[in-house]
Amino acid sequence: MKNILLILTVLFLTNINAQNPKQDTFKETNVTLKINIDQLYGTLTIPDNVKKCPAALIIAGSGPTDRNGNNPMMKNNSLKMLAEALAKNGIASLRFDKRGIGESKASAVTESSLVFENYTEDVKSWINFLKQDKRFTQLTVIGHSEGSLIGMIAGAKANKFISIAGAGESADKLIKSQISSKGNKQLEDMTFPIIDSLKNGNKVNKVDPLLNSLFRASIQPYLISWFKYDPQAEIKKLTVPVLIIQGNNDFQVSVKDAENLSKAKINSELVIVDKMNHIMKIIDGDKQANMESYNNENLPVSETMIDKIVSFIKK
Repeated sequence: MKNILLILTVLFLTNINAQNPKQDTFKETNVTLKINIDQLYGTLTIPDNVKKCPAALIIAGSGPTDRNGNNPMMKNNSLKMLAEALAKNGIASLRFDKRGIGESKASAVTESSLVFENYTEDVKSWINFLKQDKRFTQLTVIGHSEGSLIGMIAGAKANKFISIAGAGESADKLIKSQISSKGNKQLEDMTFPIIDSLKNGNKVNKVDPLLNSLFRASIQPYLISWFKYDPQAEIKKLTVPVLIIQGNNDFQVSVKDAENLSKAKINSELVIVDKMNHIMKIIDGDKQANMESYNNENLPVSETMIDKIVSFIKK
């Protein structure tokens, strides 16, 4: 994307962490990225009393997930906790609202115009933004869930890459697997030809009204653009050190996904975190407890995961 003008709006907000004075303090800065006529908004978190340090760009997952890991229906602050934990370990980070989400809502494009590359190009711009800041000694891209694939595609100019709960197959295969898991042959017969057509880059003119939520005409351009990316092929292209993290209590993405990514990227580091779920939190209970954690802003993210990320970035 050419003619990108980066604008930094500096509004320093000091987090004093008064409830736990032993923890390191950090500063949070509201930042604005201007791309042509659009403005995207994020939060830059920097450890206190540090002139130079490593930095990480944190990319949120799919849907209406904002920079903190929340959406209008759920608040768990998973990405906010990740950023704060990094800061307490001497690592700066930037997390942002995707276009159309949160504070960046005004930069949404129409559904019929939205393609996967909108997100990857935005991330490339955020990477350029961070690389221009002389306070940062290196840059690691951290992609969570769908953000993992976005980060793989956009992160070639970063120094390191971390995938957290990233899918190991292309989205068309994932959707087929989800449909197959319902055990409804009729549903497979209705949906699989549509998915195959979109995978081949062809729109489907006639869609059963029952399937509009998945395959309506206006969302087909996005699906076509998304289906063409294979995470295993994309991670293989990276020439930087790669860390792949997956929880074994994640009911959205499996350990096999992480293993597939690891096999595709020779010399990558694979870490399976025991009892960690999709939003990076440790769950000792059943599936109900797992689901309830998605709306629990007090449950911390995994310390094991944080330790692995910190050591990977600092080594």
